[in-house]
Amino acid sequence: MGIVYDDAVMIRQSEREEEPSVITVNCPDKTGLGCDLCRIILFFGLTVVRIDVSTDGKWCYIVFWVEGKSSTRWGLLKNRLMGVCPSFLLANGISYDGPEMRPPKPPNVYLLKFCCYDRRGLLHDVTGVLCELELTIKRVKVSTTPDGKVMDLFFITDSRELLHTEKRKEDTCDHLKAVFGDGAISCEIERVGPEITSSSQGPSFFSDGTTEDMFNVEMLNQNEDDPIAFKCPSITMDNMLSPSHTLVQIVCQDHKGLLYDVMRTLKDCDIQVSYGRLARKGNAECELDLFIMQADDGKKIVDPSRRNSLSNRLQVELSRPLRLALISRGPDTELLVANPIELSGKGRPMVFHDITLALKMLNRPIFSAEIARHGIGDREWEIYRVLLDEGESGSASKKEIEETVWRMLMSWE
Repeated sequence: MGIVYDDAVMIRQSEREEEPSVITVNCPDKTGLGCDLCRIILFFGLTVVRIDVSTDGKWCYIVFWVEGKSSTRWGLLKNRLMGVCPSFLLANGISYDGPEMRPPKPPNVYLLKFCCYDRRGLLHDVTGVLCELELTIKRVKVSTTPDGKVMDLFFITDSRELLHTEKRKEDTCDHLKAVFGDGAISCEIERVGPEITSSSQGPSFFSDGTTEDMFNVEMLNQNEDDPIAFKCPSITMDNMLSPSHTLVQIVCQDHKGLLYDVMRTLKDCDIQVSYGRLARKGNAECELDLFIMQADDGKKIVDPSRRNSLSNRLQVELSRPLRLALISRGPDTELLVANPIELSGKGRPMVFHDITLALKMLNRPIFSAEIARHGIGDREWEIYRVLLDEGESGSASKKEIEETVWRMLMSWE
């Protein structure tokens, strides 16, 4: 993003386990910066428990209070956060035409192809290794042969931009072979064209009514006994408290990635946050106050139709940030999870990791899996399709599978 001060991002790790760590970001502002920062924090497995945001439109000051694991790689997190901070030259009105200021090129896409003998939890362990190595999964095609072997195709990008080197390829395969153990057969990595991850109009398995309900807003939360139902969020907008900003007050059920879901919605609606504060209300709810304005003209949202549109969009995104369905197709059971994609082309991280972890906890083997992006309606979605192996069916009921996967995705205990 250009030249950034060394202290644009500062991290103070907590000295006691019960206290949150503090991340301070002090850099030039841009529309969507909060979304980009929240996505990275979410990728590192951290939970934002409080936030203060202040900006004058040119420079912003954001403080995150976060909770997470003792294994968090804080130095790497700082580097990734600094990577999305704009150059300070922009705030000073200095023209700079270096390569860092030009629009980023699409990342190179690589095909990771491996064959090994199957075992319980293998897919999750592989996904965990790829996350640790900062390899982002774009598409997946996983299949199991009758003789107990798996042939897996992972289309990935590299956050470190080193996968073109033999050393990075060998290191990746070595980490994976350690997971395969004695079951390893082959592991190859080659570069492919970016068109391999492009969107299509929609997958054939969305043709029935059950899966169509996943994207029907009117169907959301109609059944209070639904194991994955959300409490309806309260969203209030006020134009009287500030001469230049619209105040948005949100009270909603807490969940993993809550702040990211709010910020990505505002980013896609071309809304800029000038001031904001988030705080937990007990263990189950969050309160969020945001002073916002339209990014195109720097004014409050006066048009009632635009206010209603933004309010409705936030209602939908916070009521069901992901879509999930468990479907019986004859003798097979199919798990579908849909992840909304930002207009920038990025989506919520770690979804496939959480899905496979939940199924591993339930001791449910996976027969095949697929990740692909599809255009459904006027939006793009990342679809995770997992076919459960019924040959060694566990005792978990359909409701238990849905609830366990959903709780893992939302980080609910």
